[in-house]
Amino acid sequence: MLNSRIIIGIIIVAVGMILVFIPLFISLKESFVSLMYGVPLLIIGIVILLNKKEDKIEQIKQAGGKK
Repeated sequence: MLNSRIIIGIIIVAVGMILVFIPLFISLKESFVSLMYGVPLLIIGIVILLNKKEDKIEQIKQAGGKK
């Protein structure tokens, strides 16, 4: 089963790739805006997909005891 991290990562990478490839078909002004949003989204999506430490749950260490 896919967890939410993989689903969101794939969606963000897909949107980023679409925004990066749009400048091939439109004028210069819109292409800069598209790249300005597309490249960071692509990078963020890749980081989300490659981040494995987020799924680990750390144990709480208690000092003393309950009061």
